[in-house]
Amino acid sequence: MDLESIWNSFLDRIKGQMNDISYDTWFKESKLIYLNDDKARVLVPSIVHKKQLTDHYIDLIEENFTELTGTNFKFEFCIEEELESNIVIDTNEIGVPNDHFDSGLKPEYNFGNFIVGNSNKFAATSALAVAEQPGNMYNPFFIYGSSGLGKTHLMHAIGNYIKENSNKKVLYIPCNKFVDDFIEICRKNSNGDNREAVREFKDKYRDVDVLIIDDIQNIVTSVFAQQEFFNTFNELYNNNKQIIISSDRSPEDIKKLEDRLKTRFKQGLQADILPPEFELRMNILNKKLEQQGLLDEFPEDVKEYIASNCAGDIRTLEGAIVRVYAYSACMSGEDITFDLAVEALKDHFAVRVVAKNKIDQVIQLVSENYNISPEDLTSKKKTNNIAIPRQIAMYICRVYLEENLTKIGIEFGGKNHTTVMHAVEKIKNEILKDEALNNEIQKIINRIK
Repeated sequence: MDLESIWNSFLDRIKGQMNDISYDTWFKESKLIYLNDDKARVLVPSIVHKKQLTDHYIDLIEENFTELTGTNFKFEFCIEEELESNIVIDTNEIGVPNDHFDSGLKPEYNFGNFIVGNSNKFAATSALAVAEQPGNMYNPFFIYGSSGLGKTHLMHAIGNYIKENSNKKVLYIPCNKFVDDFIEICRKNSNGDNREAVREFKDKYRDVDVLIIDDIQNIVTSVFAQQEFFNTFNELYNNNKQIIISSDRSPEDIKKLEDRLKTRFKQGLQADILPPEFELRMNILNKKLEQQGLLDEFPEDVKEYIASNCAGDIRTLEGAIVRVYAYSACMSGEDITFDLAVEALKDHFAVRVVAKNKIDQVIQLVSENYNISPEDLTSKKKTNNIAIPRQIAMYICRVYLEENLTKIGIEFGGKNHTTVMHAVEKIKNEILKDEALNNEIQKIINRIK
């Protein structure tokens, strides 16, 4: 039985029954790996895919597959880590357009032009899940990461998708605007009757189906605004309205944020966006150049030079493109070369402190200590001589370097954050019982520079 041919025929059937973005996100990378008796098992890229297909596409899948094969199959979805570790991850633990209503959304920001890589894939996939099932999937949805990594793009993409595919009322608002609006009604209160202003305020923020609020860390500038947002949050949440929030840091790390708000923010799904890896920066750079009609004018070595020096955020990368092109024009239209780019950007990039990636250093040290290759350590191999050093390396990255679980997972070959958690807890327990192992790990840690 050719499982690949059967699944490809199935995918061809359902592709015409949904929009391209949904198909590409949820089905394109799936693979039928088992079909026997009444059971069908499908391998999917992540736990978000597993939950989305199980909760929201199962009827479509089973109906089409039955029509194709003439047999009723019970579907199971799994990810690579479940196959490797022989475990089952419980997905339950993942923690109407109005023509006269200004949603605040920018139509140019959508899922179609959001470029996905390892550093933002979880956030992008989760965002689409929220957009497809607002109020039912991951509420609230909290996106966090440094400035210039695409949080605002994703939030607008969610809002635009919901507006295009439903009749829900969506409002995007920067947090500073929420605070200013609240201060304004307080000011009116000091001048007399402000009941009308209060009603308008509440109608604006509570009479919506989806509230998207950007840079929530700015709410801490006003204790009273925090109190009002807490009431607004509860009103929306209790009525199954979707709440989407962004911040430059996780809820736990927002100083002066009320504990009750932190608790509310953490009850849904948190997705962090990390600085883009080199491959993603190159993809974004090529896309920007293509949009501006400049792709043929930037040689590969120039693009690599820009991508290598713009590790922090996308805005710096966009600025570098403009600067190089403008510099070329000022030099009487000289061709863009590597030397010209270096000259043009000599004052654009911040002084770079060349330092080794600490996770890379841990991988190298652990590999040397256990006489295995770094490639083996970040591979999917499961033999004890590799699996145990890999768990030790993950433990050091988490406990000593204090790196987040998602980033560690990416650096170790795209492991799920639950796999990293399992490794860290296992080594924590082992060193309590094994003093020799504890000493060995400390020696590795002492070599980190």
